[in-house]
Amino acid sequence: MEFKKKIRINSNKNKNMTKISQLQEIINNSDNIVFFGGAGVSTESGIPDFRSESGIFNSLKKYGASPEQLVSHSYYLNHTEEFFNYYKENLVFQDAEPNAAHIKLAELEKVGKLKAVITQNVDGLHQKAGSRNVLELHGSIHRNYCQVCKREYGLDYIIRSDGIPRCECGGIIKPDVVLYEEPLNNEVLSSSINYISNADTLIIGGTSLVVYPAAGLINYFNGSKLVLINKSETPYDNLASLVINEAIGETLSQIEIE
Repeated sequence: MEFKKKIRINSNKNKNMTKISQLQEIINNSDNIVFFGGAGVSTESGIPDFRSESGIFNSLKKYGASPEQLVSHSYYLNHTEEFFNYYKENLVFQDAEPNAAHIKLAELEKVGKLKAVITQNVDGLHQKAGSRNVLELHGSIHRNYCQVCKREYGLDYIIRSDGIPRCECGGIIKPDVVLYEEPLNNEVLSSSINYISNADTLIIGGTSLVVYPAAGLINYFNGSKLVLINKSETPYDNLASLVINEAIGETLSQIEIE
């Protein structure tokens, strides 16, 4: 029994190595790559995702509301102090550092292969790793603004504030993140569509592709190589040139840049 088990493990390892080789070849032959990522990109940095067993959604019963309610525009308006308590406790991870995925994507951009990173994350780790052209579909925790005078504030001010963070003018300081019931930024969305529609390779990682409208961006891809890297299956696996069901940081760390 132990001998058979070892054979099975080695077989899986060889299969994964073959997929890494395929990914390496795709990247080597591509000059216009776009990366589209979700919460799974940051889990290797210690930031929990939303829908997995250990994700944020399964640890919030004490709040007496669903996560979708807690980060909705309505909840923000009607329960502002509770919103900020939840927000600072569950959505802000100041000590998180870029992982191998963030770093490799920054390296691919530096050599000219990767043209844009499109992310659903709000943690700013792509920029911290060195990526310059980052399109943040859902905004960023690092940008905050007064709803009255529009003065801008950093994340530290929000964290240090007791209760509802307020500007010197008295206005509430709102994080520049897209809440449920709020539309995506049109400029960011249009730019994302443009990059994806012109890419020859689209690499999608760390997302189950079930949250719309962001997940619908895949439909604008006209290129030849679609790569999906996610621990679980996605609704688009059958359309992909290559599917890798592994952690994205672990996967991209094996890619060599020429």
